[in-house]
Amino acid sequence: MHCVVVGGGLAGLASAAWLAEAGHRVTLLERRGSLGGRTIAMPVAAVDDVPDNGQHVFASGYQHLMRYLDSVGTREHVAFPGHMTVRMPGGATRRSAFGGVAGLRAAIGDLPGVTGLDRWRTARAQATLIRQALRQPPWLDDITADEWFRRIGMPQSARDALWDGIVIGLTGDKPDISSAKVPADLLVTGIRRARESRTPISIGYPTVDLDTLFVDGAEKVFADAGVAVRHRAVVASVDVVDDTVTGVTLADGEHIPADAVICAVPVWNVKGLLDQVPGHEQIYAAVENLTPVPIVSVNLYLDRSIGMTDWGEILYGGEGVLEQVWDRQRMHDRDPCRHHLYSTTVSAAYELTAKSNTEITDIQMGMLRRYYPDAVGATVIHSHVVRMPKSTFAQRPGTAGVRPDQRTAVKGLALAGDWTRTDWTTTMEGACQSAARAVEVIVEGSSENR
Repeated sequence: MHCVVVGGGLAGLASAAWLAEAGHRVTLLERRGSLGGRTIAMPVAAVDDVPDNGQHVFASGYQHLMRYLDSVGTREHVAFPGHMTVRMPGGATRRSAFGGVAGLRAAIGDLPGVTGLDRWRTARAQATLIRQALRQPPWLDDITADEWFRRIGMPQSARDALWDGIVIGLTGDKPDISSAKVPADLLVTGIRRARESRTPISIGYPTVDLDTLFVDGAEKVFADAGVAVRHRAVVASVDVVDDTVTGVTLADGEHIPADAVICAVPVWNVKGLLDQVPGHEQIYAAVENLTPVPIVSVNLYLDRSIGMTDWGEILYGGEGVLEQVWDRQRMHDRDPCRHHLYSTTVSAAYELTAKSNTEITDIQMGMLRRYYPDAVGATVIHSHVVRMPKSTFAQRPGTAGVRPDQRTAVKGLALAGDWTRTDWTTTMEGACQSAARAVEVIVEGSSENR
């Protein structure tokens, strides 16, 4: 069976790899000149380096992402240290984890910056939050995460220390924008994965650049399996006759026949491709409802160490300005003889994206000097600002259920992408889970036709 995969991002790469594993002939079409989508490395000639387009981190419950890394032979390049650190203004630190003593301290309200009666209020609010996440009240999708926290009496100090950051980390968006149901669903998924594995969910990171992790191994697999990869192939339409897919038509008019098609393009690129699909109006509704969320990352090349104590540190109170700092010396075992590389991340960076690169760098350095005493005298050798205006999508109140299923009304056509219905809204695991489900749809269809 000849299968066409439209889109060379992570969902498309996983779809192509797993269709090839299933023994099918695969053609992968990518509109750009390279693969990887939103998970790529970006060469910076000024410092002769290849940093990533922002720091990507993983949860240990990402089953489908790990399956993809197994398929392309790069799982060994992921580390899970089991901890991160919260850093306070002035330099005080507190190591955090979801298990062990640190996890127990967090459960009883002992969080950085949370003191006095707020610890008791935090413990009580957290118990209510977990209970409502597991047994979701019908109004949960009618309110924002911010309103949910206020209803259950979560102290602002606990939100500053943990919960607002969790919402931003899980959903990519601010608590006053994201539906409360989104973090609730993700918490339930994390709890379920922890129970299945009998280990607390922890955060990990790649020890190599993103091209090495996601793309290079896939290209080798594709070469070995005979997957045809076509760059600069802009698809104009998925072609359907009598409710059965027949292939795709490119923007230059070329028709590529296929027995099956997986459409794995980002949500903002899908409109117009599926006009021939019955019920495409409901799919396109996702385009209108899943609005883009920007992330700004900065790769800072400094002349000295800023004195981080952990591989990744969360800045207390840094939401919207500078939320996380990543020590790439530790993570990638880099030799700091020429410079020290630190990657910073700001999710839901609505205000930051309007600023110039110089302004963003100055803001980031100002924050680092506030939190890291060793950064006070640091000089910026080079700053590489990465704007991702459509890094992920927002799920506002009332949008639960808008994400379409991977199965369509057309025989031989499936959808993939983090915007389709999955257990995770997080980009990488959602993309890979959607690919797994899309491939299942195609493989099931081929079996029925035998």
